[in-house]
Amino acid sequence: AVDPPNFMYMKFGGSTALKGVYVLVMRLSENAKISVGALGKLQLAKGTYIYVGSAQNGLEKRVERHFRREKRKFWHIDYLLENPTSKIVTLFYKEAPKTLECVIAEAISRRGEAVTGFGCSDCHCRSHLFRIEKFDFLAQFMQKYQRTTLSSSS
Repeated sequence: AVDPPNFMYMKFGGSTALKGVYVLVMRLSENAKISVGALGKLQLAKGTYIYVGSAQNGLEKRVERHFRREKRKFWHIDYLLENPTSKIVTLFYKEAPKTLECVIAEAISRRGEAVTGFGCSDCHCRSHLFRIEKFDFLAQFMQKYQRTTLSSSS
C-alpha cells in the first residue's frame, strides 16, 4: 500500500457551521475484530480503509468528534475508530449536499473492497467503508476537494 502524503494539521475555522461531505482515510495497523452495533462482529484486515460520511449541520464538529476515542458510540464509524489499531491519516471534505456522499461512495466502491452494510443504514448503498490496496487513486480522484490531515491527540 502507498502511504498517504503528510499534511499539516488544519483546524476548521469560522463560526458558521459547514454542511458537507467528508472522506476519512484510515490505517489499521493490525487485523481487528470489532463489534458494530446491529451489524454484529466484523473482521477487518490490516490496511488502509476509506470511510465516506456527511454532516448537514456542523461538518467541523462531526470531524473533530471522529478524532476522540472516548465518546458515546452512535455511528458505525465510532466502533471502528475506538479500536486502538485504527488511526485517521487523511481527511477530504467539501461543502456539498448529502446526495454527494453516496455518489462518492459509489465511485470508491469500484476501486475498493466494500465492508457490506457499514455506514449506509440511511441510504441504499452497499457500503460507505472500503478497504483499498493503494492510496494514490484517491488522491487523484479527490483532488477537486480540500484535503488536510488532522492529528489525534490520543
